[in-house]
Amino acid sequence: MSVSILIQTLNEEQNLPGLLDSLAGFDDIVVLDSLSTDGTKQIAESRGCRWFERAFDGRGPHQTWAMQNIEFKHRWVFYLDADERMTPELKAEIEQIAARWESGAATREQDPVAYYCGRRNIFRGRWIRHAMPPGNIMRFFQPPYIRFERLANPTPVVDGRVGYLRNHFIHYNFSKGIREWFDRHNRYSSYEAAENIRAFNEQPVRLSRVLSSDPNTRRLELKNISFRLPFRPFVKFFFMYFVNLGFLDGRAGLTYCTLQSIYEYMIVLKVRELRRPDLTAADRGEHGPT
Repeated sequence: MSVSILIQTLNEEQNLPGLLDSLAGFDDIVVLDSLSTDGTKQIAESRGCRWFERAFDGRGPHQTWAMQNIEFKHRWVFYLDADERMTPELKAEIEQIAARWESGAATREQDPVAYYCGRRNIFRGRWIRHAMPPGNIMRFFQPPYIRFERLANPTPVVDGRVGYLRNHFIHYNFSKGIREWFDRHNRYSSYEAAENIRAFNEQPVRLSRVLSSDPNTRRLELKNISFRLPFRPFVKFFFMYFVNLGFLDGRAGLTYCTLQSIYEYMIVLKVRELRRPDLTAADRGEHGPT
């Protein structure tokens, strides 16, 4: 295989073996860990992975550190989280792209140096096909030409052309249960609230980007607009459940849409708190019960 794999982990002894099973045939698997305290390191090293670790400082900075400090064996890198899985179809597609570059048939001037990829989100044993369609996430790239911004849901900055892969990877977002999902999204919502404040101050709405021919540019600008919408949790639920036809995903779809609207409300509440410097310590609950 002429593709390296980058995996980010934090206490992933439960998920990591399944991911590594799906990566059979890749000869350069790199794990970037955020100071795990379970058996993640032992599993990774026993399976031949290269191990790096550092304190987590947000998705964008963490991934950019990897691009700047890890020497990958191959020109191309595919990034996965431990609760995700490679598929044979996606593997074949990225192998073909990497082979074109190795043969000299592809050039930076004419071909993408980074690719977005979709994912199939699995919840309660079924693909949430409608409520959360695959979308486009930056996952396949040449490290010298990319960096990442934002603390959560990082935005790539690419020095060159971008492309879109046809095939998807699999995402088991609830592999550790609902409680862990809430714990994780409590952290994510804090990052998102900080990014919301930054967007209000630094990223004015540019309606021209909504009409862009690039689907990811349109998506990012629509997200920028969504930061400013009233009733965001209700808007998100309505869009996912009715506009995206999430009701066709059955009871799992209803639960998934509800959880996403709760997550959005967590962000809204934290943004309000960040924008109110007049809140006292008692308002923030810093002194405990009286």
